[in-house]
Amino acid sequence: MKQLSRFSIDVRETDFVLTLEDDSGEKHEFAASPEQLDAVIDALDELLSEHEEELFEVEEDEEGPTYQKPLG
Repeated sequence: MKQLSRFSIDVRETDFVLTLEDDSGEKHEFAASPEQLDAVIDALDELLSEHEEELFEVEEDEEGPTYQKPLG
């Protein structure tokens, strides 16, 4: 399986261009409508919310939990 190494999102007049690059430098571009991009964002947010304690370090203080993504 290829590892995602970077991504970018560029705005065009009526849509967006998502560029995904793997660890070997191979790039793939995808056109996405605003609705499609919003659906991707919602899906990622839902997935991360379900697993945030597994994926992020949780620090508790008086104001509540703070989530930080571990480095590495």
